[in-house]
Amino acid sequence: MKIGHCEAMGARILVAEDDRKQAELIRRYLEREGHLTVVVHDGRAAIDEARRRSPDLLVLDVMMPKVDGLDVCRVLRAGQGDDADVPIIMLTARSTEDDLLLGLDLGADDYLTKPYNPRELVARVRTVLRRTRSRAEGEVYRVGDLEIDPVRHEVRLDGRLVEVTPAEFKILACLAASPGRAFTRQQLLEHAFGFDHYVFDRTIDVHMMNLRKKIEPAPTAPAYLKTVYGVGYKLADKVVRDAS
Repeated sequence: MKIGHCEAMGARILVAEDDRKQAELIRRYLEREGHLTVVVHDGRAAIDEARRRSPDLLVLDVMMPKVDGLDVCRVLRAGQGDDADVPIIMLTARSTEDDLLLGLDLGADDYLTKPYNPRELVARVRTVLRRTRSRAEGEVYRVGDLEIDPVRHEVRLDGRLVEVTPAEFKILACLAASPGRAFTRQQLLEHAFGFDHYVFDRTIDVHMMNLRKKIEPAPTAPAYLKTVYGVGYKLADKVVRDAS
């Protein structure tokens, strides 16, 4: 990741938005914050520009010509270069839960629904850049035989690599940074994804269910990912093995 200079010197931000007036408005607000901003107007150009210049962050409209934003995200995340882990904030007029889950599972770091205030987008950019820098400088978290490595973006159990989606990793890394602390579903949405969303609490429940299937020896009696009734979830600060 290439984030060390971002907050002090401004970031290199790529904006992919087919509405030219909206793109120009975003550019002006971001440049006012000190960011170097490049604008493109279709998905194919977004992929090419991201691969050519490796931006520090991509503001990506979902509905675009040639290649839509979801496919842009899918292509970049499947790559091997620096562009594969570029932080992505998606912009969309879609607001259904399925669209939200799909965008996050493809690896989007945040999700803003149109219409929105450009100042809110600037705030989201600031938050995502700060969080990405923290991940780049982060330590490996260990609880029992579970390891979460924010730099390598890997989860291991008993030394075995566990395949998780980008959204699942963000939730797990958030919990692992404060083992034993109980998080509400809303806090997990805000901490893991950086946006304020109150409608889709069950988004966290779905991801937690999938994580338990991948990590827990007995998903119905979890040793790592604990439910805190009336609150939300926490990662156990220690795991006691059954001696039998």
